[in-house]
Amino acid sequence: MLAGLAVFTAGLLLLHRAIPNSVGRMGSLLETFLPWLGAVAALLFCLALLRRSVLALVASLLPVAAWTYLFGGLLLPGAETGGRGLLVVQHNVGDDNPDPAGTARALARARPDLMALEELVPPALGVYERILAADYPFHAVRGTVGIWSRYPLRDVRAVDIRPRTITEPWSRGLRAVVRAPQGELAAYVAHLPSVRVRASGLASAARDESARLLGDAVAAEELRTVILLGDLNGTVDDRGLAPLTTRLAVPRRGFAFSYPAAFPLARIDHVMARAATVGRIRALPGTGSDHVPVAARVKPLGS
Repeated sequence: MLAGLAVFTAGLLLLHRAIPNSVGRMGSLLETFLPWLGAVAALLFCLALLRRSVLALVASLLPVAAWTYLFGGLLLPGAETGGRGLLVVQHNVGDDNPDPAGTARALARARPDLMALEELVPPALGVYERILAADYPFHAVRGTVGIWSRYPLRDVRAVDIRPRTITEPWSRGLRAVVRAPQGELAAYVAHLPSVRVRASGLASAARDESARLLGDAVAAEELRTVILLGDLNGTVDDRGLAPLTTRLAVPRRGFAFSYPAAFPLARIDHVMARAATVGRIRALPGTGSDHVPVAARVKPLGS
C-alpha cells in the first residue's frame, strides 16, 4: 500500500497537467496546493522507514525526487537581482482591515520603490494616501486597486478585466508608466475575482476569464518592460493563470505563501515581469489584512 501511494503521489506531482479541468476544475484545485504534496511525500518516506520495507522505501523516494525537481529550486539561496533593481511590494490590504494606518506604516518600513495595494475602500483609502504621501509622492488609484511610487507616473488608466458574469460596477485593474531610473516601464496592478472550493470542485470561471483579459492587455503593451503586481487568486502552478505565467517571468526563489494570513497555504499575491528578472520573493510581516504582503526585487534587462 505504501509503495502504491508513493507512486500515485509522484504521478500527481509530475503529471498534474494531465488531470482535466472539465469537471470541477480539479486540475486547478490540485495545482493550487501542489507544493503541499511534499508533506505527503515526507510522510510516506517516514512510514517506509518505520516499516523497514525496501520496496516501500525505494518507492517513497519517487515523490521526494519529483517534489525536489519541481520545487527544490525555490529553496536555494541567491537569485537576487542586485541593488540596481526596483524593490516592489504587493499587498491585498483587506477591505475590513481594522488598522489601515498600521498597515501603511508597516509597508513603508520595507522601503519599496513601488507598492501595489488592493481592496482599497473609503475611508481607509484616505488613510493610506495620508501616511504614504511623504515617502511616495506619486500614486494612482482606479476602483479598488492602487499604486504608490517613489518615481513619477504617467499615462495612468484603468484596465478592464471584468468578467461577463459580473454586471455591477467593478474596477480592479490599472496600468501606469513608471519613470524609473532604469528607464520607463509599464506597471500593472490587478485583483482577479475570488475562487471558491465547493463540493463540486473549484469555482474559478470568473477568475480564469479575468486572467485572460489581463493577459491580453499585457500582450498588447507597447513598452518593453512590464511589471505585474496583484492578488491573482491563484498560484503560479494553476493553469488558470496560464495567460499570465506564459507571458511573464515569475520568481524562481522563495515560496512566500501569502494567504490566509492566519496560516498561509498558498501564494496568491504575485510579482511577475516581462523583459526583467524577478529575484527571490519573500513574505513580509503580517498586517491587519487576511493576506500577507510579499516583496521582491525586479531588475529590467539591460539595466
